[in-house]
Amino acid sequence: MSERAFTVRALGEIAIRCIDLDAMVAFYRDVIGLAPMNDPENGRIVFFRIADGIGGHTAVLALFRHDIVAAGRTPAADQPPVTGAGSSLHHLALSLPWEEQDAVMAWYDTLGRDYTVETFDWVGWRGVFTRDPDGNTVELVAKDPGWVAPAGT
Repeated sequence: MSERAFTVRALGEIAIRCIDLDAMVAFYRDVIGLAPMNDPENGRIVFFRIADGIGGHTAVLALFRHDIVAAGRTPAADQPPVTGAGSSLHHLALSLPWEEQDAVMAWYDTLGRDYTVETFDWVGWRGVFTRDPDGNTVELVAKDPGWVAPAGT
């Protein structure tokens, strides 16, 4: 067997089939704060910029109607997708600096949005979790800058 001659370096895109495209666009734009890269009123697919990517490809979130054929010739679906515990998607996590997580929680409080906070001591991460309008779990995660790996790891 020959050696693989490539290394994945970043996540390029998260693409979600939407039950309610308009509500999802409003959530990721107005609640999470992602900037649309194309016309969010096109009614079919909307791309949001997440961050600079690798090799000129911006990291994006793509939201598209479940009933259209999408990139990679992904077939359209007659029925809306299952979300939550019945979905193969557990959650999506978007990174931000540790010092901005308090602002996330304050923002969610201002909006009256339910959220939970979970720490992952083994790696020094803290996640602020909420749900989007389609029921997908969305985490805003950060690493504690003062975290030190436990001895022996």
